[in-house]
Amino acid sequence: MGKYRSRTEIVCQILVTAREIDGVAKTKIMYKAYLSFTQLREYLKLLMDSGLLEHIPERNTYRTTDKGIKMLETCNTMNQLVGREAPT
Repeated sequence: MGKYRSRTEIVCQILVTAREIDGVAKTKIMYKAYLSFTQLREYLKLLMDSGLLEHIPERNTYRTTDKGIKMLETCNTMNQLVGREAPT
């Protein structure tokens, strides 16, 4: 039986994927986070509105912001406290 992921797990996977200095394309985020295009658009909007992800128009890519990196660090700490594996 499959396991449903929480919104937090999906957000963390997107932020991990977009940590690259030059950013990453929507397609890479979609495949790495196992999202449909519709879901991806929803999450990108949420993360950009929250200041966790930024769009780089010159390259048409997305990159995790400093605020997003801090959130990832917090999530990793929380996962360690409860004995869960952190996203890589």
